[in-house]
Amino acid sequence: MSPTKQTDHEAPHRPRVEGEREQEILGATLEVLAEVGYDRLTMDAVAAAAKASKATLYRRWHGKADLVIDALLSDKEPFTAPDTGSLRSDLLGAFCGQGGMTNPQQMAILGSVITAVARDQEFAERFRRDFIGPKAEQAARIFERAIERGEIRADVDLDILVPALPGICLHRLFLLGEQPTEEVIARVVDHVILPAATRP
Repeated sequence: MSPTKQTDHEAPHRPRVEGEREQEILGATLEVLAEVGYDRLTMDAVAAAAKASKATLYRRWHGKADLVIDALLSDKEPFTAPDTGSLRSDLLGAFCGQGGMTNPQQMAILGSVITAVARDQEFAERFRRDFIGPKAEQAARIFERAIERGEIRADVDLDILVPALPGICLHRLFLLGEQPTEEVIARVVDHVILPAATRP
């Protein structure tokens, strides 16, 4: 009797890329991303940079958006919002610390994907959820703790106030060409955030 034809469902599971090899591919992805930006990044270019086949990449990632998001997350330090007992100190610690807005590498990576957020819906959804979302939640928690301490008004509009500091800094970076510094971030906190949060 002739052998039964193997169906796709019964086909042997293809090995997934993991461990050190996965990190090499993610590192190569960040290199290509920094060089050409998200729009011009291709799976072929990453495969060449990582000295891997394109089939190897597709065994682990469905497409470019998945690959780039995983690469961005692999390069991102775990972030926990500071809890110093002071809104000002918490904000400076969050935005000037490791992985904050004074980190040129983090800002360069953000600049390489910013156009994709407007053009690629799949990428934008994952970027907002997985890359921006966790840090935005931690930033909101800084203000919530300040409310709980009675340091700022309970009726402050967090939807507006929480993104105000990064919004101002990103405007200065991408539209004015001014890299965020600790001094600039402190000025925004002192002249915009704190007065808005504590006004009568």
